[in-house]
Amino acid sequence: MQLQTVTGAQGALRQTAIRATLRQSRLFSTLAPGDLATVAESCAVRSLQRGEMLFREGEKSEGFYVMQTGAVSIYKLTPDRREQIICVFHPPESFAEVTLATVDTYPANGIALEPSQVIVVNKSRFRDLIRQQPELSLHMLGAMSLHLKHLLQTMMDLKSSQIEHRLAEWLMRQSPAVALGCPVSIHLHLPKKVLAGQLGVTSETLSRTFARFRREGLILVKGSHIQILDAHGLAAYGKV
Repeated sequence: MQLQTVTGAQGALRQTAIRATLRQSRLFSTLAPGDLATVAESCAVRSLQRGEMLFREGEKSEGFYVMQTGAVSIYKLTPDRREQIICVFHPPESFAEVTLATVDTYPANGIALEPSQVIVVNKSRFRDLIRQQPELSLHMLGAMSLHLKHLLQTMMDLKSSQIEHRLAEWLMRQSPAVALGCPVSIHLHLPKKVLAGQLGVTSETLSRTFARFRREGLILVKGSHIQILDAHGLAAYGKV
């Protein structure tokens, strides 16, 4: 893992790129330009190779992150050492904000799914900024609420004993048009192994379920693209 800090002209360009990414993030979208520049000055950029750990559960936290490029998976290990994926983050999403509160260590693991760059927002400096700009705390609560909502949805999905139900629900959530019964083509933007982890099953079980949906004429799979052929039939599985 490489921490990038550059001075001079390159440093100015990097700061511009950091500010542009932060501005796209829901967390910082309404900050005044001066405040955004202050946040950016306290940030660094980390580059990760595919499969490289960003942090491990229990490690002391240095701050939280905003995705600049690539994808990072957050997961926990089950008692039988399987990866239970909590969420996959893409630009310009933020994550690990919970460590700004009372948590001093990371509560899960973070790993790069592809070559990635993340912006590291320094914890102590950001806390100082919150004291000066209390409205930032509301943005933090909003971001953490979204993460909690996603975590609760994941827990509800895992309570279902049927992988058919979980996969159907996941497919239905990928596009509002699916619920309307409209023809939809979904791009699978994450590896099937990662999707299997999110759904709490093995890759083999996920492949068998995709095959079952194909045989029943519910979907058509071409590489990373999934076409919904029978939205009503898929919805019936989601209601099981």
